[in-house]
Amino acid sequence: MIVRWSLATLPALLAELGLERPALVASPRFATVVPVETVGHWSEVPSDRVLVPSAADSLLAVGGGSAIDTAKAASAASGLPLVSVPSTYSGAEWSPSFGIRSPERRIRGGGTGAHLAAIVYEVPLTVGLPRAETVGTALNALAHCAEALYGPRRCEAGDARALEGAALIARYLPLVAEFPRDLASRQGLLRGAAAAGEALALAGLALAHAMAQALGGTFGLPHGAMNALTLPPALRFNSAYAPEAVSRFGAAIGAQDDPAGAVEALARLGGFGRLRSFGVPESELAAVARVAASRAGNGFNPQPATAGEIEAILRSIY
Repeated sequence: MIVRWSLATLPALLAELGLERPALVASPRFATVVPVETVGHWSEVPSDRVLVPSAADSLLAVGGGSAIDTAKAASAASGLPLVSVPSTYSGAEWSPSFGIRSPERRIRGGGTGAHLAAIVYEVPLTVGLPRAETVGTALNALAHCAEALYGPRRCEAGDARALEGAALIARYLPLVAEFPRDLASRQGLLRGAAAAGEALALAGLALAHAMAQALGGTFGLPHGAMNALTLPPALRFNSAYAPEAVSRFGAAIGAQDDPAGAVEALARLGGFGRLRSFGVPESELAAVARVAASRAGNGFNPQPATAGEIEAILRSIY
């Protein structure tokens, strides 16, 4: 994966890749930020349908996880290479897998096979990110770090990036929450999220993401916010099955004795406290638990949780 910092590098990057006619996938707010000519603009984000212009030789995604997932679906379908310019901390730019959501954010499917070519990080694009989205997507990135340390494909390189990312996120997220326009803090947080995304690509996902995906896909809820709620109880669950990995994660965020409590404190920076505040019906928790139990992330957990165990976890944060 080619990684560059600054949108000013985008023209040279496309030339290096031999790409001349990118089609843009971005919400209207990002329609004019890229310093290159594009052959079309798909502005419906998220979307369960993307029309790629026949003249396009590549896709250029600008925005958060929804825009990048939309472009990844188009890349997988068309075979075109994808260059991503993320505006959040979600890490979607690192994984060839994607979720397909309707414009109402309801899950419509998913897949893998996106042709990832490069990532360009531009710190100023994150400055306008509201507090809830900042904290939510940063907690999503933090979940990537935790799960990389006990995922089935864990490796030395993934561990190193996960620990680096966790330390940076824990250090800079409180600063960004307090001083949201400070570019140095935003850059530190984005570098942490980039490390987390690479750890995700190397090692995969686990229980927290399985629950977050089930909740978000069922009720159209933000993926970052759901990870902010599900990561702490997932850490507590996994402390019995992967204690060394959970302890290493805790040490990286400066909370070896209570990593789950430290993550809960970070989540509160975004106003995330209980699942009920998102309008999730308590009567639906058992059904959501069954969906989460069947997801691949749960299967990759050190000890897959049963539907009953997941329902108990969801009730503990309800």
